[in-house]
Amino acid sequence: MAKNKTVYLCQNCGADFPKWMGKCPACGQWGTLHEEVIREAASTPAAKVGHADSRPQLLSQVDGSRQMRIQTGCSELDRVLGGGIVPGSVTLLGGEPGVGKSTLVLQTILRMPDKKVLYVSGEESLQQIKLRADRIEGENPQAWFVSETLLEKILEHVDQVQPDLLVVDSIQTLYTETAESSPGSVTQVRECAATLLRVAKTRDLPVILIGHINKEGSIAGPKVLEHIVDTVLLFEGDSHYVYRILRSIKNRFGSIAEIGMYEMRREGLREVSNPSELLLSRQHLGLSGVAIAAAIEGIRPFMIETQALVSTAAYGVAQRSTTGFEVRRLNMLLAVLEKRAGFKIAQKDVFLNIAGGIKVSDPAIDLAVLTAILSSNLDIAVDKDTCLAGEVGLAGEIRPVSRIEQRIMEAQKLGFKRIVIPDFSGSGLDLKRFKIEIASVKKVEEAFRLLFG
Repeated sequence: MAKNKTVYLCQNCGADFPKWMGKCPACGQWGTLHEEVIREAASTPAAKVGHADSRPQLLSQVDGSRQMRIQTGCSELDRVLGGGIVPGSVTLLGGEPGVGKSTLVLQTILRMPDKKVLYVSGEESLQQIKLRADRIEGENPQAWFVSETLLEKILEHVDQVQPDLLVVDSIQTLYTETAESSPGSVTQVRECAATLLRVAKTRDLPVILIGHINKEGSIAGPKVLEHIVDTVLLFEGDSHYVYRILRSIKNRFGSIAEIGMYEMRREGLREVSNPSELLLSRQHLGLSGVAIAAAIEGIRPFMIETQALVSTAAYGVAQRSTTGFEVRRLNMLLAVLEKRAGFKIAQKDVFLNIAGGIKVSDPAIDLAVLTAILSSNLDIAVDKDTCLAGEVGLAGEIRPVSRIEQRIMEAQKLGFKRIVIPDFSGSGLDLKRFKIEIASVKKVEEAFRLLFG
């Protein structure tokens, strides 16, 4: 006989408590505990899934030959995943509404004609999926589609189709009969994700879950959802720009430093193999407030424009606004510029923009950010054939950055005549083999004298 139990679940962290409290003791958030009715069933289809042979084994006895990665045919996605999809893994793909999550996954499975795929959609009808598929190049005769939200029915479809890859769009729309709460609640998301994890591990079936994000930009639902899955991918991009960035924030089978770049078109997402050529407009024609940074995301170097505008504060209180750059780091760099270089900009508005609508976290763009701000403040343009790479410390020193040789080679390949980098003397780095002019600086004052005279 099934028993019902009432608990209070935190919608933020997923912790459960026997009684209601105003503040969650686990995560400290106020007003996040909501009543949930959980039905404990002794025998359900979902509960029976995943009882495989679990005898202890030595690592030398474990067969690792079956862990060959599945190539998706999309080099950008394979790079972010660490070389492809691992059999038995669960991947969670999140992003803002309309950014292209479903398009990316649908486009990927249509270009895997040698794999049998089951695509479960809980948000769209088959007719809507058909309309999107008609715009996308590619055809997979072994791709099966179903519109379903009940987990037990989905497991029956898995038994019937026996797919090589399972896609669920989205995890927030699923529900199981073992829980009485509504779809999207903490209980439903947790139970459905845990059941799909057992299916993936026991059958060596890779699963891709598409998830929503909240207004803070993190994956919606309990934090336990990100702990359950093996890989968490975020698909980022502004609806006003055509570029999309795919980055990993958790990957048990590879690095989280890699990114993939796409260009949104009518016929789908196009892979961008050379971001520098798209992110560099070279149209500023000697205008002030623009500096080129040699950045690296993962193993990929690219050049990007940092644009700044400095003006007198119109309302008495200086504004600090950034797009694609952390505002707290901007405030730190402005303090360094005023304290160490002697430029008074405390009563001026500073607006900073990373061209292309992408977010860059590489600290090596600090020097380019300060250069763009000072260029706008002095109204003196930076030489368009000069690029910069360097992290700025609190003492005003230019700190060395990683993979400087890759940055120099990328600048040389794109036709830049000079690159300003931190001082690498004593590191054994041979800079004479590069054809581009290399200027080494130790402090921000040296860089400013070099650039502005």
